[in-house]
Amino acid sequence: MPNYWLMKSEPDEVSIDDALAAPGATVAWTGVRNYQARNFMRDGMKVGDGVLFYHSSCPEPGIAGIARVASGIKPDPTQFDAKSPYFDAGSKKDDPRWLLVDVQAVRKTRLLALPELRARPELAELIVLRKGNRLSITPVEPAHWKIIEKMLA
Repeated sequence: MPNYWLMKSEPDEVSIDDALAAPGATVAWTGVRNYQARNFMRDGMKVGDGVLFYHSSCPEPGIAGIARVASGIKPDPTQFDAKSPYFDAGSKKDDPRWLLVDVQAVRKTRLLALPELRARPELAELIVLRKGNRLSITPVEPAHWKIIEKMLA
């Protein structure tokens, strides 16, 4: 049985449109620099898991598409690139600190914005709706996934 995830991306960096236009509609999910989000990738994600592609840090944040995890974990190369904003001088090539998975966009959806998500009492426990939540990757309960799929149908 697959797991489900909400993965945030700033649309100026990688939007659902960018992901759909990428070769194979697949993008490397680089730049995760939070240990808990990294651990979700490392310990919980597997190929085929469902992804809610979420646009964040933009005028209207919300779910913008459906995707899937398309690879296992691998080292994030941006941690070794001194020119990258995600460079980490403390990370070693033989013991990388930061990981990524490839994400394959399945389809763009209408934007399911935060106010619409908050208006559904059955989604109250969705992690992205919790006050102070800033994680870029969060698990999604199967029941929440089903509700959101119906909202996007």
